[in-house]
Order: sequence, then C-alpha cells, then structure tokens
Amino acid sequence: ALGTLDFSLLYDQENNALHCTISKAKGLKPMDHNGLADPYVKLHLLPGASKVNMLKGGTLRNTLNPTWNETLTYYGITDEDMIRKTLRISVCDEDKFRHNEFIGETRVPLKKLKPNHTKTFSICLEKQLPVSGRSALPGVRALPAVAQAIKAEEESMRGAGALEERGRILISLKYSSQKQGLLVGIVRCAHLAAMDANGYSDPYVKTYLKPDVDKKSKHKTAVKKKTLNPEFNEEFCYEIKHGDLAKKTLEVTVWDYDIGKSNDFIGGVVLGINAKGERLKHWFDCLKNKDKRIERWHTLTNELPGAVLSD
Repeated sequence: ALGTLDFSLLYDQENNALHCTISKAKGLKPMDHNGLADPYVKLHLLPGASKVNMLKGGTLRNTLNPTWNETLTYYGITDEDMIRKTLRISVCDEDKFRHNEFIGETRVPLKKLKPNHTKTFSICLEKQLPVSGRSALPGVRALPAVAQAIKAEEESMRGAGALEERGRILISLKYSSQKQGLLVGIVRCAHLAAMDANGYSDPYVKTYLKPDVDKKSKHKTAVKKKTLNPEFNEEFCYEIKHGDLAKKTLEVTVWDYDIGKSNDFIGGVVLGINAKGERLKHWFDCLKNKDKRIERWHTLTNELPGAVLSD
C-alpha cells in the first residue's frame, strides 16, 4: 500500500565509506490533493543522533513512481559501525506550506553487507517503526537487530550524561625521525553537527599536545565555510622526543567559527596512552611504527575530559 523502493548499498572498506544508491520507487502512496506526491529520500544511521547523520536526496515533483538514480555517501564508517549500526531509509513527501509528510521506510542492518560488494534491494516500504521495536503490523516483531538498534538509540538519547555523537574526524599520526617530532594530520570531518541557523557550520579544528606547560602547543586549521563535511588536509608538527610521547595526550577539538560572538564547540576527541578503544590503538600504532603515517577515523563527542571549552 505504501510502495516499493529499489536501492543498492556498498561498503568501501579501504576508504571507510558507505554508498547508498537510491534507484527508484514504484506505487507510492498519494499524499497530495492531486493524487500524487513530491517524494524524496532521507537516510539515518541508528543508533545515532538523527540531526548529525541525516543525508537527504533530491525531490521529484508530482509522481508516485520516481526515478532518482542518486548516490548518498556516509564517510568515516568503520568496521565496528558495520557490525552494530542499522541504516534507516525513509521516503517522504515534500510540502512547501506544511510539514513534510512521511510515506514509508525500510531498515537494513549493515552487518548484512560484505565489504567491497554491492548488494541490491527491492523492498516494500513499511509504516514508521515505533521505538518499542515492534513493526506496524499487529503481532509482528521487527527484525531483532533493528529492534536492538532502535532501543539503543532511544537509550542513548535519554541517558543522563550520555555522550552525544557530533560527527567524525579523520586524523593521521606519524612520528618523523628526520624532523624529531610528531606529525598530526587533520584530513577531513564528516557529518558534523550543524551549529548555525542555515543548517550548516563554519568548522575549523584545533590541536593541543598536553600537558602543555608553556601553552605553545596550539595549532589551528583554516575555517571552511558552510559545510558539515569539510576537507582540511593540513599537517602540524610537534617537536618532541619519541620517548616522551608516551606521557603526552593529543587533544583535537572542532569548532564553528562565528563573527562577533564566541565560537561554538562542535565536538572533540582525545588520543593518548590513557584513551580507550580505537583512540588508544591509533596512538599505540603510531608509537611502535616510526616514520609510518597511520590514518584513522574517530567519533567526535560533545564532552572532552579536562578541556576548556572556550576559544
């Protein structure tokens, strides 16, 4: 009754990218007075803050059988994301004078995908799945992985003091024997939280190597205007003995530049010997592989232990 959606998914493991190609929909539910709709597609990754990771496609006017043939890409997708995240694909009707209306959705646990292999889907759209994890049909349970993802999303949004995901950052680390220092590369960010009224941010990145007694370790990238997916490709050098790195912590913060008022903190990440998971592994791999450039994606959160949130 809601229509069918044809799409394909590809996880490009080498570049940490998830490509979703929306082909077409057929027999969508009429939403407008003329018996047609103005459909577009939205993507969300669950669990996760919806504003941060939403991707939106283009709108086609007055049709129940749209052909989009457009690809929406998530950058900074890790193997861990592919195990625990679910992609929600919603078809909506754009309305210029009222709220846009929901037509139908489908959800795909990303662990169904094989790296570097395109998987094609043709799926009947469902009604909006409630957060209880039950599907819209009475007595029919949603897929366990989907239900689990929805529950985790609900808990993460509700949890007191829970760290909110604010986007991703691609950082490279290399200890250079020639320069006798740590080279920190700020490559790009993906799906940053929007801090401005126009739905974008004007992001830049700051790095500190702490403890920083002399307060000389601050480096700052250029500001990228009106984007949530900035490319920086900047590298900073910290002159330091290799043996002293184990006592240091690299603090990376992302900010939204504002004229005439305080800049807004978007998110941050700390790498070092006291970090955990990927952040610790990245630091450790840099320490044990001199002169090798090691690049990793990291999740930005809204809290940064010990950080002074001012600029």
